Amino acid sequence: MYKTFTEIKAALDKGRTVQDILQKYLESIKERKDLNAFLEVFETSAKEQAVVVDEKIKNGTAGRLAGMVIGIKDNLCYKGHKVSAASKILEGFESIYTATAVERLLAEDAVIIGRLNCDEFAMGGSNENSAYGPVRNALNEDYVPGGSSGGSASAVAAELCTVALGSDTGGSIRQPASFTGTIGFKPTYGRISRYGLIAYASSFDQIGPIAHDIADIALVTEIMAGGDEYDGTASKKVVPSLTPSPLKGKLKIAYIKETLDSDGIDPEVKARIEQLVNCLRADGHELIPVSFAYLEQMVPTYYVLTTAEASSNLSRFDGVHFGYRSDEAKGVEEVYIKSRTEGFGDEVKRRIMAGTFVLSQGYFDAYYTKAQKVRRLIQDRTNEILAQNDLILLPTTPTTAFELNSVKDPIQMYLQDIYTVQANLAGNPAISLPIGKHSNGMPFGLQLIGKHFGEKELLDTSAYLMDFC
Repeated sequence: MYKTFTEIKAALDKGRTVQDILQKYLESIKERKDLNAFLEVFETSAKEQAVVVDEKIKNGTAGRLAGMVIGIKDNLCYKGHKVSAASKILEGFESIYTATAVERLLAEDAVIIGRLNCDEFAMGGSNENSAYGPVRNALNEDYVPGGSSGGSASAVAAELCTVALGSDTGGSIRQPASFTGTIGFKPTYGRISRYGLIAYASSFDQIGPIAHDIADIALVTEIMAGGDEYDGTASKKVVPSLTPSPLKGKLKIAYIKETLDSDGIDPEVKARIEQLVNCLRADGHELIPVSFAYLEQMVPTYYVLTTAEASSNLSRFDGVHFGYRSDEAKGVEEVYIKSRTEGFGDEVKRRIMAGTFVLSQGYFDAYYTKAQKVRRLIQDRTNEILAQNDLILLPTTPTTAFELNSVKDPIQMYLQDIYTVQANLAGNPAISLPIGKHSNGMPFGLQLIGKHFGEKELLDTSAYLMDFC
């Protein structure tokens, strides 16, 4: 199979066609259907696109992604194709426009192969919350792939597509990347337009890629990035070439002591991170231990703010405008109540209710306003560390993937985000790199957080570390 775009380009140079390459992926998807990674394979449109790209290659007019096969998370719109956010409430809905990020990939002749399963409305850390069943980890089907972009990560790990798009609200790209031994990248908030991404929490959500190769991550990110008239939060900053370059000089990297001293971190994950820190020091880089006093406040702050935004964003799914409508409802009030009760899953309803509560009169200042103040403290401390260092280093996850149905308590599930939510609260770019395999046979990742719009430096360092590790 084709693991990277470099392998695909080599095959094209030897006379293979995009149609041949696509067919290999389609066959692999059928062979690994038990993963439940794909909710729908866009076989007809993908084959049509492959024919067009082959013709462009023959004419010398092909784009930069000619031959790359991409899967998209089921919360990204693609005109003329279904999108459901893995929820019953959007069952049968077909998008009438294409997300800007997807449009830009298509313009460079990528082939979109299908929509990937995820936690419903991107709410979850295990991909067990989909209305269409859980996704299984491609490396061990008894384990979760992580969430919410679990279908994206498992599809890449199983080599069912070259690159997959996910969305990252509090770690939903990086955590599943850690659990599946892939690379997951969340750019700076606003670097990639969110137009056409079904919103969970609008001030946190960011689209990003999952792949096996840093060069693929860099290319896809560079193409998707940039200002967009349809998204006022998309940055108009110039997007540099993100192709990884050799490091210039030695690095100064801060690592957060509390993440390694935590009782919840697996000893093998901790040992591998410490080993890497020592190896980097031995190679002449400066590794600085720093304290981050808000580690325990990050997850509560994140859930107060994101559930509040979810309560607002998901109010549009009401059984009236589009999507699921209860057959049992009689009258307007019952349409709203029954459609939302039957259409949303338990976790989504839990977060909508929590968000409605923290926004309610009498509790707004106690919860929402206070959380916003803490968010600013977290952002200020993150920026303070990065003003004196090139990057922040920490684990992606405290443990490896866990077995399906093994985490029953929602609070324990929320704590899976303890190391990843910082980048979303502060808006910084962050990446998860596969750096080890546990004695249980499952992989785990190292996380790097960069400066705002410092994707280039972050990817250069990541490419160095992938070779260095």
